[in-house]
Amino acid sequence: MDIQLEKKKGLRAKHYGYIALGLLLLFVGYQFLFASSVSTFRTDKEKLSVATVTDGKFDDYITISGNVAPITTIYMDAYEGGRVSEKLIEEGATVKKGDIILKLENINLYEQILQSESNLALKQNDLRSTKLNFDSRQVEGRKSLATASTELQRLKRNFEQNQALFDDELISREEYLTSKENYDLSKKQFEIIKMQTENDDELRETSLTGLDADLNRMQKTLGMVYQRLDHLNVRAPADGQLGFLDAEIGQNISQGQRIGQINVLTDYKIEANIDEHYIDRVKRELVAVLERNGKQFPLRVRKVYPEVRNGRFKVDLVFTAEKPETIRTGQSYNIRLQLGESNDALLLPKGSFFQSTGGQWIFVVTADGDEAIKRNIRIGKQNSKHYEVLEGLEAGEKVITSNYDSFGEAEKIILK
Repeated sequence: MDIQLEKKKGLRAKHYGYIALGLLLLFVGYQFLFASSVSTFRTDKEKLSVATVTDGKFDDYITISGNVAPITTIYMDAYEGGRVSEKLIEEGATVKKGDIILKLENINLYEQILQSESNLALKQNDLRSTKLNFDSRQVEGRKSLATASTELQRLKRNFEQNQALFDDELISREEYLTSKENYDLSKKQFEIIKMQTENDDELRETSLTGLDADLNRMQKTLGMVYQRLDHLNVRAPADGQLGFLDAEIGQNISQGQRIGQINVLTDYKIEANIDEHYIDRVKRELVAVLERNGKQFPLRVRKVYPEVRNGRFKVDLVFTAEKPETIRTGQSYNIRLQLGESNDALLLPKGSFFQSTGGQWIFVVTADGDEAIKRNIRIGKQNSKHYEVLEGLEAGEKVITSNYDSFGEAEKIILK
């Protein structure tokens, strides 16, 4: 009798192949699903801006906008405070240096002038009185000196006569000694009067010199007060145009308050604000060009201001040759500022993608035009039309230059 053998259960060799194939299909499907959901973005081609990378000359310049301003602006500050009593010239008028623009009045200043004049008059009277006293003492001193000198001569002569008589024993010794004592006393008195007179003369000279100096100082002080009085007439500091005037009749003006400005119109400058990205490259003496009505007018950078405000810094440019005939203060012009020499480079047209990527990467369109792949790049200089590409792209490649904000974290763009 035949015995039926039971078949062994388990995996056979062919089963391992099926399992491996299934795992591979599962892995590929997972990768496809993950890539599609995480790193892929679909959009219409018509919604995007696509540009071609080319070889060419890179012009190292930037286009900036500037406003025409007077070559020099002189501010007018009030030397003296006061109330505006008269306004002689209005804003926008042409003025000459020294023209009176405003008249002020200041009661306190008028009182100071009166007080200074009164003090000067008193000082002058004191000086005259002192001079008279010194002159009187000088006359008296010289009279005393003359009397003493005459008396000295007389007593000297008497002494010499008595000395001769005494030697001949014609007068007594007492009479001789008396004449000698009178002569000696007269010499001492003469020396004292002479010394006093000399001292009086020195005192007179010193005192009068000091009084004269005081008087001169007071006269200068009064002159300065008169000058302050003249400063109540606000005058134009230079020839030009009265740009603005912040003063009305009856208004009180404080000392040092800014009340206006004079625009010197002998020449003009262009004031421009530039993005802080270029602050290390913009220097004095750089050249620029202003184009108007098909004609170019050369400029140069005269001053670079160091302050950065709201991401921009200021420069002043001046004309190096002729300027537009119809130029007026406040006009706006587009200016091409040359930062360096032109050179051969790989050129990428400018686009808003830069705001999203900072120029560190870009989406490159594939040859079939159906996809765009994210690629790292390196950008150098830039002008108003192109970026200079240093790494990551080749001439002829097409890239997406429109804004990337809607792409999110996508690594690949599907173009429909």
